[in-house]
Amino acid sequence: MEDNVKFSHVDESGKARMVDVSPKPKVLRTATARGSIYMQPKTAALIKENRIKKGDVLTVAQVAGINGTKQTASLIPLCHTIAIDHVGLDFELFDTGVHITARAVCTDKTGIEMEALTAVSVAALTIYDMCKAVDKTMRISEIHLLEKTKQDAADAADKEQNEI
Repeated sequence: MEDNVKFSHVDESGKARMVDVSPKPKVLRTATARGSIYMQPKTAALIKENRIKKGDVLTVAQVAGINGTKQTASLIPLCHTIAIDHVGLDFELFDTGVHITARAVCTDKTGIEMEALTAVSVAALTIYDMCKAVDKTMRISEIHLLEKTKQDAADAADKEQNEI
């Protein structure tokens, strides 16, 4: 990393600060994040067969991921509170775990990647919590941002109008 790199959340004296986004326009923003939770094959089979005693693991994880998204600004100290337009989670169950993908959308001055990452993280933690009684070896891994986009709100409205 270069020595002259400046971080947006640190002021000239090195103190933490929230970035001032007041001059920025609201634009359509999307972010997609992904992560995985690895487990014993028997645990993945129990999830698939809906035989975990705490209930339907992936449904509860989906709701938890959505709730986590809405709490991002409370969890990450310098994150702005934004109006979330949509968040969706997909789960891909495989022999030794679950891949979790979250896509979040907002029309705001900043954000949405932290919300997508939080959705994946909270969903993975929920799967862990629901399955910990049967599997002490689970490992949450590879949580990362896949894509982040932003589009002028007027361009987005034009595109939507053309699709109708």
